[in-house]
Amino acid sequence: MVGGVVQWAKTVINLSYRRRQRQCTQTINKNSSKMASSNFNISPIISFVVFFLFFTSSVCPALSSTGSEEYHQKNQTFRPGKQLRKLKAIRAHLMKINKPSLKTIQSPDGDLIDCVITHQQPAFDHPQLKGQKPLDPPERPNGHNYPTDVSTENYQLWSLSGESCPEGTVPIRRTSEQDILRARSIRRFGRKLRRPIRRDTSSNGHEHAVGYVSGNQYYGAKASINVWAPRVANKYEFSLSQMWVISGSFGNDLNTIEAGWQVSPELYGDNYPRFFTYWTTDAYQATGCYNLLCSGFVQTNNRIAIGAAISPTSSYRGGQFDISLLIWKDPKHGNWWLEFGSGILVGYWPAFLFTHLRNHASMVQFGGETVNSRASGYHTWTQMGSGHFAGEGFGRASYFRNLQVVDWDNSLIPLSNLRVLADHPNCYDIRGGINRVWGNYFYYGGPGRNARCP
Repeated sequence: MVGGVVQWAKTVINLSYRRRQRQCTQTINKNSSKMASSNFNISPIISFVVFFLFFTSSVCPALSSTGSEEYHQKNQTFRPGKQLRKLKAIRAHLMKINKPSLKTIQSPDGDLIDCVITHQQPAFDHPQLKGQKPLDPPERPNGHNYPTDVSTENYQLWSLSGESCPEGTVPIRRTSEQDILRARSIRRFGRKLRRPIRRDTSSNGHEHAVGYVSGNQYYGAKASINVWAPRVANKYEFSLSQMWVISGSFGNDLNTIEAGWQVSPELYGDNYPRFFTYWTTDAYQATGCYNLLCSGFVQTNNRIAIGAAISPTSSYRGGQFDISLLIWKDPKHGNWWLEFGSGILVGYWPAFLFTHLRNHASMVQFGGETVNSRASGYHTWTQMGSGHFAGEGFGRASYFRNLQVVDWDNSLIPLSNLRVLADHPNCYDIRGGINRVWGNYFYYGGPGRNARCP
């Protein structure tokens, strides 16, 4: 929004500049032509033209480089003060979230990954974390098997070059001025729009195909999700697949912890699927943010950059690539930890961030979400998951598999009462099942607009 207004102002100035330039040039040519065609009263005309040239050289920017510079400088002061304040605020916000780095890595997708000293990351701007350092890893949930050596695993584009961040630092995707300019406002940058999270109806254009459990006390969740690169119709829409760990009354006190992958042109400026996190304690009003875009999540790992593109991705009727995510509450300190892939601890959400989630979750949800802005007057063609319906099955539809929750004893257990729900099954649908290999699972997704989804 800010960039658009500023660009408009520049365009107006440039058009005015060129119009005045043409007027001055045309006037000179017209008077020069008259002078050449006259065979009498030469001296007065020459005197007039000399005067005119002197006048135009001081007024027309086309005939005087000094005048051009002065004209441009003067017109710069005509920018609306409000927009200048916004630009200043953007730069101040960038200074706040982009921390000094020991090393910067250029990703093939254009991202800059800054290796920031661990205790200088944005989380430690929080008053309750100032002067502290990240906690040591907690005990994993019982029943969780993971390899002891995960150093050879590569999940993100930026790490394919072989570059890595040194020990004692964390990789953080650098936020650019353009990232903020794409947002609706500086205040809302890096935040989800406020909306009800109930799944019995869609609201504010958000549509879901999800599996969920409720009715007990939950202390974490685990799932494997295959990764796709769904088509997104415009920059104000997104498509994501994630886990929600939820507590509260579904009013203004709603607490959520979220992680998964998303395609969001507004947030990232492209259509790559990216690993993301989110949290809120007041139903997406004033608290929380994506990734490390505010003080909250504490990153402890130097190999995974939250917000960076995931590679590889799944292909239709081809290879399937999935990622495993585990979120659980540390029984000792009460913090909520995040594991990505095969045993890679990413970091944690401190317990003090939350109200209801200081104790436990009351619902766990898995699935897909899109935004349907109806920008053209009909349902969006933004895809969910692979862009194909659940009925197409493996290799064609998106899936969640091996769904589990963490109980009061810090043990991973299978789901006992998984329910599935799609807001608009003609646009995006979901089908659940259970077997020996995948445990609880479901396929989900869809193309968005089609003959049955106008």
